[in-house]
Formats: sequence, C-alpha cells, structure tokens
Amino acid sequence: MKIGERENFGSKLGVVLAAAGSAVGLGNIWRFPIETGQNGGAAFILLYIICIIVLGMPIMLSEFLIGRHTHANTAGAYRMLAPRTQWKWVGRLGVFTGFMILSYYSVVAGWTAEYAVLAASNAFEGKTIEDFPRIFGEFASNPWKPVLWLIAFLVLTHVVIVRGVNSGIEKFSKILMPLLFIIVVILVICSVTLPGASKGVEFLIKPDFSKIDSSVVLSAMGQAFFSLSLGMGCLCTYASYFGKDTNLAKTVLNVCVIDTFVALMAGFIIFPASFSAGYALGPEDIGPSLIFITLPNVFQQAFAGAPVLAYIFSVMFYILLVVAALTSTISMHEVATIYLSEEFSMSRRKAATIITSCCIVLGIFCSLSFGVLNGFRMWDMTIFDLFDFASSNILLPVGGMFISLFAGWHLDKQLFRDEITNGGIIRAPYFRVLLFILKYVAPLAICCVILNQFGVLF
Repeated sequence: MKIGERENFGSKLGVVLAAAGSAVGLGNIWRFPIETGQNGGAAFILLYIICIIVLGMPIMLSEFLIGRHTHANTAGAYRMLAPRTQWKWVGRLGVFTGFMILSYYSVVAGWTAEYAVLAASNAFEGKTIEDFPRIFGEFASNPWKPVLWLIAFLVLTHVVIVRGVNSGIEKFSKILMPLLFIIVVILVICSVTLPGASKGVEFLIKPDFSKIDSSVVLSAMGQAFFSLSLGMGCLCTYASYFGKDTNLAKTVLNVCVIDTFVALMAGFIIFPASFSAGYALGPEDIGPSLIFITLPNVFQQAFAGAPVLAYIFSVMFYILLVVAALTSTISMHEVATIYLSEEFSMSRRKAATIITSCCIVLGIFCSLSFGVLNGFRMWDMTIFDLFDFASSNILLPVGGMFISLFAGWHLDKQLFRDEITNGGIIRAPYFRVLLFILKYVAPLAICCVILNQFGVLF
C-alpha cells in the first residue's frame, strides 16, 4: 500500500472481531475476577454491567464516530474535527497512552508465552504451593529470558501490523477471536463440572447486595472503563477503517457483549476451580500473582485426581492468555504505527519498525525492573510499576474523560446524529440521553474514579 492510501475492514464480521479483539485482553482475565472476588461477586457483576451500558457504551460510540467520520489516525482525527484548538492533544494523548501501555504490556504478554511453554512441557506437575512463587520469581528476575519472550511477542505483533488492515489485523482477528471463544467455552465447561465447583458458580450468580457500598460502585466504574480499552486510541483508530455503512451503535453493542462475555467466562473459569481446590482468592492475588503463581497451583489442586486433565486445562488456559494478549498488542501497536505513518508521511513498514524498536527498548527496562533494575525507583515504584500506574490510574481515565467532554460539548450535534444514524437511515431515539451522559454523567463518574484511585474519596 502506498503512503497516503487507506484500507477499510473488508466485512462486518471483521469489524466486530477486530474491535472486540482490541477490547478483550489480559485485564478481562486477571483484573475482572479479582475485582469481582473483592467486591461482592454477583452484586459487583450487576453493577459492572450497568456501568458498561450507561457509561462505557456512550464513550465507545464517541470514539467510533470520531474515527469513522474522519478516517484518520486518532491524533489527526481530533485535529480535523477541531482545527486550531487544543483538542488535538486528546488524540495525541491516546497515541502516547497506547504506546506506553504496549511497552510494558508486552512484558506480561511474554510471560504468558513462557508459561504456555511450561504448561505444555508439564512443568507444573507435582509442584507444591511453595514452588510456584519461586518459579515465577526466578523467571521474572532473569536478566535475559523474559527479554527474549518480550522481543518475540513484539516481533510477532510487528509481522501482523506490517501486513496491513485486511491481510493483517482483520485476517488474524478472524483466526484469534474464534480460537479465544472456543478455548474459553471448553475451560468453563471443565471448571464448572469439578467437584465442589457449584459454590464458585453460586458466588458469581447469587448477588449479595449487602456488599455494595460507594467504593464497590466506583470499582465497577473503573473496571468498565479499563476493560473496554477506552481512552487509548485503539477504538478510534480501528473505527477509521470502518465503512460508511457500518452500524456504529450495533457494533458498540456487539463489542461490549463480547468483552463482557469473556470477562464473565474468566470468572467461571477461575472461581469454580478455586472453590474446588479449596482456595479462596485474597487481596494478594492481584495481577501477575493471580495468573502466574496462584492459578497454576489451583489448577493442579483442582484436578489432583486427573493429571491429564490438569495438563490439558493448564495448557489451554495459557494459550488463552497468549491469544488475548496478542489481540491487544496488535491494536495498541496499530494506534502508534498509523499515527507515524500518516502524520510523518512514512511507509507502514517503516513506522511499524520504529514503534517495535522503541517498545522493545522500553520493554527491556520494564522487564529488568523485576531483576537487576529492581533497586531503581521513582516515587517508590519500579519502572514497570510506574508505567502501569501512570497509564491505568491517570492516562486512561483522563483520556476517557476528555473524549466524553469533546463528544458532548464540542462536536457538532448534527454531525454526531448523522454518524450514529448513518445519515438518517438508522433510528437513534436515545440521542438526547446519550448527549446528557457524555456531557455530565460520564465526566463526573470518571472524576470520581480517578479521585478514588488516589484515595481522595474513600
């Protein structure tokens, strides 16, 4: 493809699967179950779904219409819609956020690949609860092995991006997303049929509303924003490849259903297995600790009487993580790649090479922060922790808030209506409610989430 030319997704299925792949990631599998476990189980899930509908979907729709209308990278999109204003920085913030997350997220993605290999080689069999922290600690602090996996994962992502929208992103989304669904369903069936798994299922479907307080509500809001990949430019960028006949509202609904389905199914994988193994997830089982220390032990204990099933379950679970990570790294890489390509008039291959190279360098520093650079701290955080904190607690929510404000207050209302109705072809009776949410409800809710994360509110 020549510089300046743009591709579009070739099918409606490609649109949905690519956008869903952007939203579905490791956060669905490790963050959602922990938030659910710590905030009341089924009651938290109901709040989460409400937040997805009331807050997540309007902001996602805003990103979609901005990208589809301009057919430009996320930075160029805001510049085109608000020329000679400071709104251009909202798009640039999205590009920077996606690039920053890709740098450290690829480290964790590399870990999933290592654990997929360990599971496939049956390295978990016979290990005790004391062995798994040691295994992970030795691997994460190794000065070269995690780095090699980081590079391998980014190179694989690079290969997909260089192939372009149709032959790369769309083609691989049509392979990876169905594979992810198949693995999820198989793992759920295996988990819920374990002895004693019914207690885990009950925890997820029987709400205890006494657990709900203001902090739980804010946690549900935060999870909704982060789970949908709002505020990092991925959705806006992918929407720039949508055709004019794409039903934006329907696509938003499909993506949110798929994203929520994967998150819920992750709960039905983890909690029944944990209850069956007699293990109660606690505050210490967060992020990498849950995925690489707690769950390998849980799977071994849950299938103690059937080592073959333990082997198959573990292998499929870590392949699931690899697939989920890859769909996310592809979308984040594309945000930065198309930005360089269009804003600086360079080929896709050159732009992708620059992004891959820079992310490898930053990723190496993030990876080494678990080992030789562990003593290097800023604000009492390692490099990896700093990247994670800045993106999750500051950049993503701030980006989401400004997208909401831009769509609600600045964007021309007739343009807004024309985009979501495809020029009046599709009905949008929710238009006034949507604008009210974007103007007032979503910005206020995101402010509360940000303040809560810094301990200002509760």
